[in-house]
Amino acid sequence: MSTQATASRNAHPSRLVRGQPASDGAGVRLTRVIGSPMLPDLDPFLLLDEFGTDKPEDYLAGFPDHPHRGFETVTYMLDGRMRHKDNHGNEGVLVPGSVQWMTAGRGLVHSEMPEQEEGRMRGFQLWVNLPAREKMTAPRYQEFAPERIPSVAPAPGVGVKVIAGEVDGVAGPIAQPATDPVYLDIALESGATWAYELPAGHSAFAYAFEGSVRLGEGEDARELPGQTLAVLGGGERVVLEAGDAPSRLILVAGRPLREPVVRHGPFVMNSRQEIMQAFIDFQEGRF
Repeated sequence: MSTQATASRNAHPSRLVRGQPASDGAGVRLTRVIGSPMLPDLDPFLLLDEFGTDKPEDYLAGFPDHPHRGFETVTYMLDGRMRHKDNHGNEGVLVPGSVQWMTAGRGLVHSEMPEQEEGRMRGFQLWVNLPAREKMTAPRYQEFAPERIPSVAPAPGVGVKVIAGEVDGVAGPIAQPATDPVYLDIALESGATWAYELPAGHSAFAYAFEGSVRLGEGEDARELPGQTLAVLGGGERVVLEAGDAPSRLILVAGRPLREPVVRHGPFVMNSRQEIMQAFIDFQEGRF
């Protein structure tokens, strides 16, 4: 993936989606961006939540034990500390800048609870679908400390943390052949510009979470305000430009699976029968 992509067509925002207030777990307040009625999914992505608050009462109850089957969860912490435990013996504490990539596969039960009683808690959780052939794979847990997430400066005033994918020959630590994901945390100083080449055919979105950014060039360019997601279409070359203030966004892409999606709560399968079986297996302790 080269950033020198002069022959590629420019991607542009085909649609803007504003995050919606929601709550999950035991009452954690968050902003739901993918997985809401405005954007139910973006194959292979099933959900994107941004959580961010300085009020302990909005996050202290956390996410007690709950099951998953049939997809992967990606948690990226920006501020605060969160402890993960699951019934397969995995446990770890996510600190600022760390990433957890959990493959639920055929099923697990886990909890995500705050490791703090005050201060700011902020980050993202992304759900990535698994292809039918991998939905019943063994669960897997990967945790990446901040120092394992490489940072690059591909242009003046531009800093990129590479969680998945590649920038200027620097690859992120996460690889998933089924969806070949790209996950970048991009910081732009005021007036900075950068262009990035996405893999051809991937579904892609950008989500601004600090400041705003201009996406695209010419007539197709649009302003992306904070707490807003842009579904990208029309090409692979993503052109970013900050305005008068610094901005920060995540740029995420993945190969679409183009398979039936049947979901109910924490289970995502390919048929209603498989969903019913998931409930039976969970109730009978097979997770």
